[in-house]
Amino acid sequence: MNRLSGEFWQRLAAVVCGLLAGALLMALIGENPAAGYSGLIRGAFMSAERTGNTLATATPLIFTGLSVAFAFKTGLFNIGAAGQMLIGGLCATGIGLFLHLPKPVLLTVMILASMIAGSLWAMLPGLLKARFNVHEVVSTIMMNWIAYWIVYYAVPAYMKGSFATESRHVSEEASLRIDVLSAIFDGSYINLGLLIAVITVIVIAFLLDRTVLGFELKAVGFNRDAAEYAGIKVNRSIVAAMMIAGALAGLGGMTLYCGYAVSIQTGVLPSQGIDGIAVALLGANSPWGTLVSALFLGMLYSGKGFMNAVTEIPPEMADVIVAIIIYFAAASMLLEKGIAAVKAKLRSVS
Repeated sequence: MNRLSGEFWQRLAAVVCGLLAGALLMALIGENPAAGYSGLIRGAFMSAERTGNTLATATPLIFTGLSVAFAFKTGLFNIGAAGQMLIGGLCATGIGLFLHLPKPVLLTVMILASMIAGSLWAMLPGLLKARFNVHEVVSTIMMNWIAYWIVYYAVPAYMKGSFATESRHVSEEASLRIDVLSAIFDGSYINLGLLIAVITVIVIAFLLDRTVLGFELKAVGFNRDAAEYAGIKVNRSIVAAMMIAGALAGLGGMTLYCGYAVSIQTGVLPSQGIDGIAVALLGANSPWGTLVSALFLGMLYSGKGFMNAVTEIPPEMADVIVAIIIYFAAASMLLEKGIAAVKAKLRSVS
């Protein structure tokens, strides 16, 4: 509990420092920081439609943040969430376009397909890490670009829409958008993906904290040699962790291309895959922390356009603020580890 409390205050301090640094930058370019942040918040929440769009923007970030955080828990760095999103989104979109089923059945099949596709895409880096100790950063980056080119050629060949760079639009039955949510949030992009994301957070939190598998995965992340000595099958845990992380990212791809959007585009690696690293780091690799940090980043990304419209502050300022917050969060972690190392050394000397 003390550890969790300490991580919370560290992340909160990083956010405050990032916002203060953003205010300083706004002042240096001759703009009023209060007006800038007011525009940012208003752009995210001043109407039901904007609130819905903010939540919709945050939804894929929840999944990619969970994906990266889950891998981190096992001592792995899943930088391949973008590729896993693409493959999961491609499979979900393909099923949505070519299968004609009742909406509940079709969405269930699409969800399962996106998770299976993402998990299988992440399995290869897991196997390479477990069997040959190939660093997962290298292999997942490789898989990102393989996914990029598969989508680049598959979409115009089999799913071509009005433009060569995007697929046909999925039907209403294959979309996560529903009339009830659209009516409540005044026609925004919010969709069932948010509900799925919250349920997924609960499931992952339970898996990590209340199951034998979660204990084994975290034990491998803390100390691989000690875990193996205790009888835990380390290689199996590595592959399992990567597959679960891939399933989460693949599900995020479905919510992006069949919820927030209604088609999949070629020539683009989804930025949410990389942003998931920031979400996981800011959320201290905790499922609930990831949820909160994804909502925070969703607010910044959703509100930056309105901030630019009412002030002369460029929308890229929101990206700069996020980067500064992440730097402060990472610095606090390094400082904590350094202090712990010094204390341990002093205890050993005494």
